[in-house]
Amino acid sequence: MLFPIKSLSELLSLLDSISAVWYPLSVVALYLGIIIALAEGLNRLRGTNAEFTRKIVHIGSGNVIVLAWWLQIPLWVILGASVIASIVALISYFLPILPSINSVGRKSLGTFFYAISIGILAYYFWSNHQPQYTAIGILVMAWGDGMAAIVGQNWGKHPYHIFGVSKSWEGSLTMMGVSVFVTSLILLSIGSPIGLTVLISLLVGVFATGLEAFSIWGIDNLTVPVGSAIVAFYLGQRL
Repeated sequence: MLFPIKSLSELLSLLDSISAVWYPLSVVALYLGIIIALAEGLNRLRGTNAEFTRKIVHIGSGNVIVLAWWLQIPLWVILGASVIASIVALISYFLPILPSINSVGRKSLGTFFYAISIGILAYYFWSNHQPQYTAIGILVMAWGDGMAAIVGQNWGKHPYHIFGVSKSWEGSLTMMGVSVFVTSLILLSIGSPIGLTVLISLLVGVFATGLEAFSIWGIDNLTVPVGSAIVAFYLGQRL
């Protein structure tokens, strides 16, 4: 038989299955399109700080993991998106197809590592039905590192250097504070006890800040999210 669907009910069931995937994907695609369009538009405005537009993409794209969690997007979709984003990031590293992604005046594979970290965390925690730890890792990186860079570059008055990379104590403290806040928010949203949440969040914040300080070649975009998620998961299982 050329057409395997034998009844109207089977057709409706197939359409429901398709819409269950394409509806959340369309929401995510629309959101990402708005973020990239906003960043690219700002990037073309005279006088706009290039690093600021890059951080819009950095922070905004990280929020996609929350949409994926809420909309229950399948693992294979997230892994596919991670692969595609990694390829785009590598192309943009060599060719300036999206200036808002790589426009910090230095060569960095941070965006590539960022995309890879999403795939790694989703592969492990999505399949184990614990997407909250994927969200912790990605949002600590997105918001913590993003805000640390903005604060450090605009208000950092006390610099320090690690392996030739300049950081500031103001930026690092911002990284810690935002990491604690993000981790607490996610753990409380799943019903974690307040005392345990505070302890885990503080330890994740300290650990993430330490990893973010070692950012040569943009490797912190991999070590921070993966490390933060692992610490949160391990402490959540042990305490």
